[in-house]
Amino acid sequence: MTQLPDSEWIENVTFAEIVVGQSAFLQRTLSQADIMAFAAVSGDTNPAHLDAKYANDTLFHGVIAHGMWGGALVSAVLGTQLPGPGTIYMDQTLHFTKPVRIGDTLTVTVTVLTKDDEKKRVELDCQIVNQKGASVMHGTARVLAPTEKVRLPRLHAPMVQLCDPY
Repeated sequence: MTQLPDSEWIENVTFAEIVVGQSAFLQRTLSQADIMAFAAVSGDTNPAHLDAKYANDTLFHGVIAHGMWGGALVSAVLGTQLPGPGTIYMDQTLHFTKPVRIGDTLTVTVTVLTKDDEKKRVELDCQIVNQKGASVMHGTARVLAPTEKVRLPRLHAPMVQLCDPY
């Protein structure tokens, strides 16, 4: 049997292992393809995200990311890192503070704020900053943390082929 390197595994952090102050993060750079894929899967075809001519005449003076793209990145950290596989997303608050533009590199950090021993729930602070260190989104998430250890080979996101309908 072939041994996989550690980077090819996904492992959760159980409720018992989680400590207040613990954090995890990911970085991602927004591309035009990300915006198009998000519009395709969400059905959100607001022209502020897809039509440069329209978007140039808005408050933001250009195309911006869907706000929930940042929310999806928070979900990615919660579902793959902290707590990871087996996590149940209970609720989320998000505050959008600056627009995200194509080429922006976001750092998404979640940090454990509190643990509820009785309900096995964890509250996490969620911060998203751009490459300049400016906050673009912040909020809190509550999750039901897994109680059993999970370690599995990492699954890679499926390839998506986009066809521009215009």
